[in-house]
Amino acid sequence: MSTKDFIEKDYYKVLGVPKDATEAEIKKAYRKLAREFHPDANTGNAKAEERFKEISEANDILGDPKKRKEYDEARALFGNGGFRPGPGAGGGSFNFDLGDLFGGAQGGGGGQAGGFGGGLGDVFGGLFNRGGTGTGTGTRTQPRRGQDIDTEVTLTFTEAIEGATVPLRMSSQSPCRACSGTGDKNGTPRVCPTCVGTGQVARGTGGGFSLTDPCPDCKGRGLIAEHPCMECKGSGRAKSSRTMQVRIPAGVTDGQRIRLRGKGAPGERGGPAGDLYVLVHVDAHPVFGRKDDNLTVTVPVTFTEAALGGEIRVPTLGGPSLTLKLPPGTPNGRTMRARGKGAVRKDGTRGDLLVTVEVSVPKDLSGKARDALEAYREATTDEDPRAELFEAAKGA
Repeated sequence: MSTKDFIEKDYYKVLGVPKDATEAEIKKAYRKLAREFHPDANTGNAKAEERFKEISEANDILGDPKKRKEYDEARALFGNGGFRPGPGAGGGSFNFDLGDLFGGAQGGGGGQAGGFGGGLGDVFGGLFNRGGTGTGTGTRTQPRRGQDIDTEVTLTFTEAIEGATVPLRMSSQSPCRACSGTGDKNGTPRVCPTCVGTGQVARGTGGGFSLTDPCPDCKGRGLIAEHPCMECKGSGRAKSSRTMQVRIPAGVTDGQRIRLRGKGAPGERGGPAGDLYVLVHVDAHPVFGRKDDNLTVTVPVTFTEAALGGEIRVPTLGGPSLTLKLPPGTPNGRTMRARGKGAVRKDGTRGDLLVTVEVSVPKDLSGKARDALEAYREATTDEDPRAELFEAAKGA
């Protein structure tokens, strides 16, 4: 995404809050929308997934006071997405290169032209990670954000409910150790002449605007190695592996993708580290199931327990069993609720344990049990549980 496109996004409109919204109002709006459009609640809905990404992106900016301030300043400068020329700009179209603002336009003798040096670079550098560091030649080379890393982890059912710390072995691109990330075996790369160290080149789009793309010659690095490093072939990056202990939060679900900020590959030239994305797989449990934030369990009961009522013991996940009171005449398939015995929610509270009763029919009967049931059948010969069924069928 180009910087122009980024600024033109109205994140306040995305979250449905006014521009003077408080941090609490922003957080409340984000949580409400995130629950509504979360991929787990909209399986297979591509539009909902895209909306969820847009909501998350808006929260990343507006939920951070520093980024929000820089974003507001940027939009004020560009008139909410469109650059507003001063009174002396005159009519008609005008040539305007965003790269001049973000990269730092160079004036004669190494000075900065147009009065844009420093201020705008500082504003947009913090927001878009595009600030630069000096190269000693009067130009600016761009910090390079670290690579995002995707990995997967398989948890037991209990680990997913309670949370777990797991070791993850990851491979990523990091600064080459042989050349200290310069790409040059002598450690002395030169500034790319095509982009003059900015790592970007202008691209005309018509209408007087010029956008920027990564420089094709230096691949966005801003530097070119005269004597390419043998290890990284001049890229300044090398493949590395590391093992990291990662905390998986309680309550994750099967198929959920977790984002861990700053846990990806390290950045280059002062750039921030990338993010780590963990795809979670959860093994099935032989006894318990899950429905949203609730756990489920099916408990067999005898015919007499269901008919006469009584107390039954029910297992819980990782804790002591509990006792539930079964009312007389409990039908097969009835579900009862044990509050606070379910999965951990994001706010730290727990869902419930949903206990479904299943009347167990014995396959083998002792003589005494058979006689008792025969006596019961004789005592209930006048009762027909299917009478209402046939009456309803006739009237339909």
